[in-house]
Amino acid sequence: MLKERLTAFSDGVIAIIITIMVLELKAPHENTLRALAPLAPTFLAYALSFAYIAIYWNNHHHLFQATQRISGGILWANTHLLFWLSLVPFSTAWLSETNFARAPVALYGLGLLAPAIAYFILSRALIRTGALAPTVAEGIGADLKGRISMALYVCGVALAFAEPYVSMGLYAVVAVMWFIPDPRIEQRLDLEDEPD
Repeated sequence: MLKERLTAFSDGVIAIIITIMVLELKAPHENTLRALAPLAPTFLAYALSFAYIAIYWNNHHHLFQATQRISGGILWANTHLLFWLSLVPFSTAWLSETNFARAPVALYGLGLLAPAIAYFILSRALIRTGALAPTVAEGIGADLKGRISMALYVCGVALAFAEPYVSMGLYAVVAVMWFIPDPRIEQRLDLEDEPD
């Protein structure tokens, strides 16, 4: 399979995920700015989830930009990632409908942990099969940032039943961590593009 087909399919699924999430933002019937206040939890949940989906899309794009071939195992690992990402709209909707209640915050954290694990599996599959450009595989290394993210998700899930807002803060910290570009990947992608 050509990697272009895999990335096009993944882009389509991610676009649908974002579309489903935005449909949860319902306009109020009143014509005052005060009418927007009850929508704050819905908007905040949407904004955080949108940020996460965008982060996955960006990282997926970079990962497959450096991928040289696709195997059946890589297809399944990618599909596994898309499955977990497709559940983000559900946990986002429940989170916003309940104003960040304990169980929905815990489920939301699990909904962030699962794609993180799936992405880790996908990147390891690309490295293990030699499908990823060697310089980029070296740049990913032990994926400390990914492992820290998973640990913070686990902490957030555990704290959700006592302090749901602290959990949401942890989830936001992970998103901010990923907004900061990883220079290891960018530099190595640039090295791959340089002529010999």
